[in-house]
Amino acid sequence: MLELEILRAARKTGQMKLDTLWREIQVDVDQFCGIEIEEFPAQIAQVAMWLTDHQMNMKVSEEFGQYFRRLPLIHAPNIVCGNALRMDWNDVISVYDVDYILGNPPFVGHQWRNPLQMDDMEAVWGKEGRFGRLDYVTAWYLKAVRYIKEDDNVGARHALPLLENLPDMPKPPRELVKVAFVSTNSISQGEQVGIMWSELLRLGVRIHFAHRTFRWSNEARGQAAVHCVIIGFALHDTDRKTIYDYTDIDGEPHARAANNINPYLVDAPTILLPSRTDPLLGIPQMKKGSQPTDGGFLILDEQGKNNLLDQEPGAKKWIHPYMGGEELMQGATRWCLWLKHISPVELKALPLIRERVAHVRTARLKSPTKSVREFGAYPTLFTQDRQPNKPYLAVPEVSSENRQYIPIAFLSSSIIASNKLQIVVGATHYHLGVLSSAMHMAWVRTVAGRLKSDYSYSPAVYNNFPWPQEPSKKEITSIEEAAQGVLDARAAHPESSLADLYDPIAMPPDLRKAHQALDKAVDAAYGKKNFASDAERVSFLFDLYHKYTSLLPTPKAPKKRRRKIG
Repeated sequence: MLELEILRAARKTGQMKLDTLWREIQVDVDQFCGIEIEEFPAQIAQVAMWLTDHQMNMKVSEEFGQYFRRLPLIHAPNIVCGNALRMDWNDVISVYDVDYILGNPPFVGHQWRNPLQMDDMEAVWGKEGRFGRLDYVTAWYLKAVRYIKEDDNVGARHALPLLENLPDMPKPPRELVKVAFVSTNSISQGEQVGIMWSELLRLGVRIHFAHRTFRWSNEARGQAAVHCVIIGFALHDTDRKTIYDYTDIDGEPHARAANNINPYLVDAPTILLPSRTDPLLGIPQMKKGSQPTDGGFLILDEQGKNNLLDQEPGAKKWIHPYMGGEELMQGATRWCLWLKHISPVELKALPLIRERVAHVRTARLKSPTKSVREFGAYPTLFTQDRQPNKPYLAVPEVSSENRQYIPIAFLSSSIIASNKLQIVVGATHYHLGVLSSAMHMAWVRTVAGRLKSDYSYSPAVYNNFPWPQEPSKKEITSIEEAAQGVLDARAAHPESSLADLYDPIAMPPDLRKAHQALDKAVDAAYGKKNFASDAERVSFLFDLYHKYTSLLPTPKAPKKRRRKIG
């Protein structure tokens, strides 16, 4: 299609004559190379290239009124059957210099790789470092970059008709090759960004264009829809960068020019968010809830709690509500044995609890993890106790991507927070308000990791979030009042769980209006109004983050460790 547009333009300007049309058409199937791991799809790809070439020849014939065909078939695409991560790409591209590398590599999350794919990853990324946390698709990125960097050219460029009169025309260096891959959006979110892009940026990669998250699916039976991005990059920069945004991830994109595209696919400074241990601007610290690692013997459902109390009423003192993300969202309650200060005499008087504690000890001693086995000596305690002694703000670790806001709530210190909650002790309505705002949610959608397609919230998301800088007392009060408005709107629907209230279809109008009022109050604290999109919000936040962190002392560079390859 691109060549057809060029031919149209050449005819309009008089640069092309119809009687030499056959000489002007330069794109042929033998200029395309490919690698496919399965034999049958490799054959299909070759046939598909011939069919596509024939279809385009027919379009040219219709456009210019001259029958154009390529028969007999002399040229063929070079489609090789093999493992692209193990092959030397120079062996596949033995005739041409490459202008573009395009691909749709396999979508396999790091936790789903089979042993052969793990070996492929090690062959490309090496055995040291945190590269094992990367998705399979990332290996193609590094493989492509190494191919571009290794040497200048491979073989002689195929002689094309328009180049016949320019025999001394210099060949473009391989560093000018452009690459584009369709990928799962996980490589531009969460911890993978820092791991993958720190290496690619070090090698000189610059992003030229990006399609932000869209939903892709094929017609194969049993194939689930995948959230994808397309990233075009090279080892040289360009002043023509484009971001394609999707207002509806199932719809069509709209393009907008960008000054810079960072690894989060945002028009903002190139920043890799670190695993910061403390939040910016003195905000209260976030930490994960407590973890029992108990073999299930310290945790009770409603029936288990009732059965225990029927047989052992004295256990009531030691049973506390136990809440994770699921319980917070659904309004359900589990229970736990919180035996932090139980004395030997009290434990001896409760034989059923004592029996459970014995099972905890046995389960821990069987653990393959040394620290858990060591905690077998403390079977009455959770292995990780982070329970606060005063009310705290609770954020579910996992929340549906379909929700406009992550439901957040204050909980009493009598409710034991599980490790599936992130908690903030000392948080106020101001903190609740900012974290419940459209501004914060735009940040979450961009930088948070994903569990399948759901948001996976971690302290790193919170610690790197740029809060309003020195908000006035009036602005803080406005946010606090708007946050209370959200809590009041929730309380007006006591029969509904947070999951019900934040369902994108069923969300009550009064709650939606309360959140809209909160969004305005938070935007005002940032000194902004009327953001056109999430992308605009995130660009603003990255600029603010850059401003904040440029004032911090430069961290000491870690010692470089040699990385084994292969």
